[in-house]
Amino acid sequence: MQSRRYVRTLAAAVLATAVVTATTSGAPTATAEAPTPAETRLSATIDAILADSRLDGAQTGVMVADASTGEPVYQRNSDRRLIPASNTKLLTSAAALELLGPGHRFTTDVRRDGNQRAGILTGDLYLRGGGDPTMLATDYDALAARVAATGVRVVSGNLVADDTRYDATRLGPDWTWDDEPYYYAAQVSALTVAPDTDYDAGTVIVTATPGASAGARPEISLTPSTGYLRIDNRATTVATGTTDVTFERAHGTNTVVVTGQIALDAAPARDWVTVWEPTGYAADVFRAALGRHGVRVLGRTVLGRATPADAVNVARHDSMPLSDLMVPFLKLSNNGHAEVLTKEIGRVLSGSGTWSAGLTAISEYVADAGMDTGTLRQRDGSGLSRRNLIPPAEFVDLLVAVRSEPWFADWYAALPVAGEADRFVGGTLRSRMRGTPAAGNVRAKTGSLTGVSGLSGYVTDADGRLLVFSVVLNNYLASSVKNLEDQIAVTLASYTGKDVSTARRTPPTVPDTPRTPEGLECSWHKPITC
Repeated sequence: MQSRRYVRTLAAAVLATAVVTATTSGAPTATAEAPTPAETRLSATIDAILADSRLDGAQTGVMVADASTGEPVYQRNSDRRLIPASNTKLLTSAAALELLGPGHRFTTDVRRDGNQRAGILTGDLYLRGGGDPTMLATDYDALAARVAATGVRVVSGNLVADDTRYDATRLGPDWTWDDEPYYYAAQVSALTVAPDTDYDAGTVIVTATPGASAGARPEISLTPSTGYLRIDNRATTVATGTTDVTFERAHGTNTVVVTGQIALDAAPARDWVTVWEPTGYAADVFRAALGRHGVRVLGRTVLGRATPADAVNVARHDSMPLSDLMVPFLKLSNNGHAEVLTKEIGRVLSGSGTWSAGLTAISEYVADAGMDTGTLRQRDGSGLSRRNLIPPAEFVDLLVAVRSEPWFADWYAALPVAGEADRFVGGTLRSRMRGTPAAGNVRAKTGSLTGVSGLSGYVTDADGRLLVFSVVLNNYLASSVKNLEDQIAVTLASYTGKDVSTARRTPPTVPDTPRTPEGLECSWHKPITC
């Protein structure tokens, strides 16, 4: 695929050669077309938005282009390398659909060695992970039921949890240590568990319910139920007052310390907490499911050992296709999905389930798609790393190029949609730009870290023309600059080149963005409020 940047550069070169003083025949001088009054006003409006005092001393980069031609409509520091946060997922998701295919599925299976006779398996039982980030406790229960259905009642050997499809590096490159307990930075394993259908793999939901009386400890429960974590309950039930309960897991342990207070008449408090070593978590959930179905394992649980090539298949679970996984991945900005897909790309293309192998393949794909990889750096799949650096112009090149891919419709549908209340439609944009021309129109990927915000995607202007845009803002000190991104998106949705009198002159008014902790995507704040 020929680079869009190359095409634009070539066009510029052709135009430059046409700019001459005069020919011997007296032909008039060729000059570039001057912007129309509507284009001038569009530029002035975006410039006014970016002049907001919250961006004083900050780094800003903006690029807007015609989606059909790639021709620029507006540029401001568009070649500046900036931290993109979760806009990085645009590269990862597009590469996954191209390199793995929309029909790609993750397989989790159970195998055995040894002999089975009279309900006794003389050998080991292997739970082999295929990287599926959507495995629920109910899926492990279904696998256990199938094992029991084969007649196995006793396993004389061990339960082996095989996570060897990927390497043993659990946390992404350059991730900050203090994010490790929080669910948006869960450890990555080829064998894991998600607690609910947001599919936050490698986490457990911890719930505190008021005790029977004031002074009593709250009752603590886990979803899914597991003995893999230990609860240190230091919280108190109070007769009246504000509920303020915290759940913290100490580094290197699976002990969750619960502190604070909960009122007698309060609703249960809950939070999502990462586990230390997700492979053991999955094995614990599966072993308990085996017990419920009458299968007793006499041996130990062994982690990280590969399944023998000649092991006999007993049960299998296939995930949803990748085209469907794109919805929770992109709508909810799921970091774990991004990292699993990065390792899966490496495994499928080179036989190495590592970040380095996956990122190499992603880089090769986006280069073929038209991004100038010499101007950017990608260090993880999700955007949690602050060493990721991508110019807005490169996002625009990708957004233009992928429109010709056969899987584009699935990818486009998975992007968050401004102002759409359904979480699995609006995603991280569900509470933004409501009641504006951008609502139901803008489809874009959000991005958030402390001092970092981004919005890159598509918008149809008032003339029915599809535009692509990327806004990346860095190094600001304000708690949020999201509504500045929204103002730019609404400006683009309102833009028309047909009637200058209706071209916007001043920044539009947009609704306030939802309040979320500084530096977090709105879907990373549980329970989700966006």
